[in-house]
Formats: sequence, C-alpha cells, structure tokens
Amino acid sequence: MRKTKLDGAGVAMLLGVQGLLAVNQIIIKLVNAGLQPVFFAGLRSLLAIGFVWAWLVWKGRPPRLRRKAWGTGLLIGSLFAAEFLFLFLALDLTTVGRSAIIMYSMPVWFAILAHFGLGERITGPRASGLALAFTGCAAAILSRPDTGEASLAGDLCALGAAWGWALTAYVARRPVMREEGAEMQLFWMVVVSAPILLGASLFFGPLIRDLQPLHILGLVFQSSVVVAGGFIAWLWLLSVYPSSTVASFSFLTPILALLLGALLFGETIGLPILLAAALVAAGIVLMNRPVAARP
Repeated sequence: MRKTKLDGAGVAMLLGVQGLLAVNQIIIKLVNAGLQPVFFAGLRSLLAIGFVWAWLVWKGRPPRLRRKAWGTGLLIGSLFAAEFLFLFLALDLTTVGRSAIIMYSMPVWFAILAHFGLGERITGPRASGLALAFTGCAAAILSRPDTGEASLAGDLCALGAAWGWALTAYVARRPVMREEGAEMQLFWMVVVSAPILLGASLFFGPLIRDLQPLHILGLVFQSSVVVAGGFIAWLWLLSVYPSSTVASFSFLTPILALLLGALLFGETIGLPILLAAALVAAGIVLMNRPVAARP
C-alpha cells in the first residue's frame, strides 16, 4: 500500500538499507584482497542470478526475458557491468570513504540526464543541490592525502561508477524497462553483467590473489544480502514511500562509509574530505527535497 509519509517502520528500514550499502563498500575492499576486483564483481553477479530468480519465483512472477525488452535489457545490463567494474576497481585503488563520496555524486549526473532526456526540469533548489554535490565531488578528487592510500586513478574509477549508476537509472526510467518492473530490471542487470564482467576480468591480471574463507563468505554475502536483499528492499521502499523522501536518505551512505573506512582500515580523514562529504550530503538532500505544490 502506497504511503504519503515516512513512518517508524520506514525509517528503521531506510537506516538499515543505508547502513548495508555503506558496509557493502567495506566488504568489496576486504574481498578484493583475495579476488581480483573485476573477477569478484562477475562472480557476484553470477551468484546473484540464482538469488534474484528464487525471489521472483517465490513472489509468483518467474522471470521472463521478453523479446521486446532484449535491446534495452542488454543495454541496462552492460551499464550495470560498467558501474561495478569501475566501483570494484576504485575500491582497490582508493579509500572506502573517498570512493563512496565520489560515487554518491550520482544525483548530479542523473539530474543532467533527466533534464535533457526525461523532461525533469532542474529547478532552483535542485540546481543549488547539484552545485553543492558537484563541488564536493571535485573537492574529493582534488584533495588526496599524502599517505599514498588514494590514487587519482581510483578516484576517477569512482567517478566512472557514478556515471554508470546514473546511466543505469536513466535507462530504467525509459518506457520499455519501466514496463519490466524493478525486480525484472535487476534480473536483466545481473544476467547480462555476469558474462561481461567475467570476460573482462581476463584482462586485469590473476583472478585469485590470496583467497581465504572470509573472502568467500563476503562474496556470498554480497550476492545474496546486498544484491538480492538490499537492492530489492531499496526498490520496495521506493514503491511504498515518497521517492524524494527515500532518496534524501542517500546522504547517510557516504558519511557512514567514511567513518567505517577510518575505523576498520585506518583511512585518513582530513578537513578537505570532511568538507567534500558535507557538500555531497547537503547536495543530495537539496536535490531530493519535495517541491511544494502551488495552489
């Protein structure tokens, strides 16, 4: 049942999903020590096919790859593959906090795409939020610490992931994919991205690094809880509560990722990166504020 405002259950679930998405970045960086990043991303999509398929069957809607959706399905799956190829590489080359802050500049790039392609005009408040988030993203890229824990290549990969995410969201809003529904969109994404990522992994060095049982556990957790659980929970929240309210909670993920990266990996938190995080978070909130209806 569609609700007009957020209730206690919605707040609790939103906080849980945002926390899971922040932990997701930690797990990727951890498992990258045991598996080559692109190979890891491909294995995650491959395992997720089974989990998403089981979810759709349990819901009484077994997945069907309709001929009409083949073109758009291949496109959205390819963009999904690009998004996570860049993200997994980013987390191998830069810090968790920086990667999350730069990737969550995604609303900036999506707003530009939606303005020209979906007729969603950039209003005054949205333009202000866009400027803040863009400034925060630029500040994060330009202010790398002297510790050597973050490279320009890693930061640019995180930016590539943000663009991949924005383009994936854009294609999901087009008529053919919108007809498929959120869960079938996710099925298309994992089905198409798995072979692309596994094939691409052959060009990124040895597939196995120092594989330990903890890394295998992280892979299974990623495929089941993060992809099939977290993504579907996020899509369900968007279907029940006002989308602007749900989206505005996205500011929590880069903040939590920044703190977790410092706590678990000893990543440097300086004033420049804190300022960048604040700018991106404020921009996300501004861009997703509901517009007051005119009488």
